[in-house]
Amino acid sequence: MAGPHELLTLRRPSPVLGTDKKVDVLVPPVTRAEGHPVLVLLHGFGGSRRTWTEQTRLVDHLRGTGLLVVMPESGRRWFVNDHAGHRYEDYLIGELVPLIRHSFPTAPGRWAVGGFSMGGAGALMQALRHPRLFSVVLSHAGAFEGPLRRGDPYAALRHDSTFLMPSTEVHERVWGPAGSPTRNTYNPYRLLTSWRSDARLSVYADVGTDDHQRIVLMNRNVAAALRAAGIDLEYHERPGGHDLGFVDHALGRSLEFVLERLRRATGASDRARDAHLRSQSARPRT
Repeated sequence: MAGPHELLTLRRPSPVLGTDKKVDVLVPPVTRAEGHPVLVLLHGFGGSRRTWTEQTRLVDHLRGTGLLVVMPESGRRWFVNDHAGHRYEDYLIGELVPLIRHSFPTAPGRWAVGGFSMGGAGALMQALRHPRLFSVVLSHAGAFEGPLRRGDPYAALRHDSTFLMPSTEVHERVWGPAGSPTRNTYNPYRLLTSWRSDARLSVYADVGTDDHQRIVLMNRNVAAALRAAGIDLEYHERPGGHDLGFVDHALGRSLEFVLERLRRATGASDRARDAHLRSQSARPRT
């Protein structure tokens, strides 16, 4: 049986963010001649690049998959170009993706992107904004309606020192006030209304039945919007709350979904390429 993935940390200066950034990468033990499929995993609010390896059994779930997993970190910045000027989307797409392609043997074709809570929402937003890069999304308890939030819907829970949902002040540092350009740019429903049906996308999403009711409802709303847009969706409501224990129990199926859909996308891409080559070779020469 194949051994565990190797955990590597890359550190590079980020001109976009104006600081050095670290990213963790889980590398399969056996290099594939055709390169590895890639999954970018985004942590939740206040997490780090180590969230996935230290608080879930991700490494165990990955055994034998050949999947290269990239784990950046943004702290509390949502992986978007935010209202305060932190350009995490530009970092992800313009700096991190080329770094991974240069540093590791990656398979041709589009990647997968996923995450928990803040990271799950960010994954869907980035896939909708960059359909040429991402073909698969996985989201655990995605906080999809972050751009739509007004005030503090979690005010009654602030007495709990372990509660991590952002306050209004912290939230608006990222999103700006209601009606801001940042909120409009990443509004998932606006992004879905302009989605092209030919830009194939597959989404796995789940949420815990004991999660905050607001999170459960927004997951149902986004699932309905994804279906209305004709996007391939697998959606579950499972026992659990808004925590990494819930995520850990769901990872087995969500990673299976990612691998299945990446293989399907690669096969479709290969068939399209072969058809194009056949049509070119069938043209009469002049």
